[in-house]
Amino acid sequence: MVYPCLVPRRKCKVSISLEFTQEPGVNEYGEPLETIKWEGLCNYQSTAKRILTDQKELVEITGSALFTGDICPELAVISGGEAVVFGQKRRILQGSKARNPDGTVNYTEVLLI
Repeated sequence: MVYPCLVPRRKCKVSISLEFTQEPGVNEYGEPLETIKWEGLCNYQSTAKRILTDQKELVEITGSALFTGDICPELAVISGGEAVVFGQKRRILQGSKARNPDGTVNYTEVLLI
């Protein structure tokens, strides 16, 4: 059965560059695992929220990037890294892979701060 694509490619128009960090570990030579890089287009939505601190308040810009399919099949879970969108470097807070009933990845969502 073919499942509908919830994030169509024609809706992905914002250029983004991602660098995913892998879970802590070492490769066969004892070196730390390298980051996984990805560049392409996404559907990007940004928001701002205010956080009250001791110094009155802080405005934090957050955003979510949606991608068609699985952009990082090497990682089972996206847990961190960095992104560059609109020339701004942001940190990856979390990532999720929305799956179809047959187990394939329909779309990937990455939350940025």
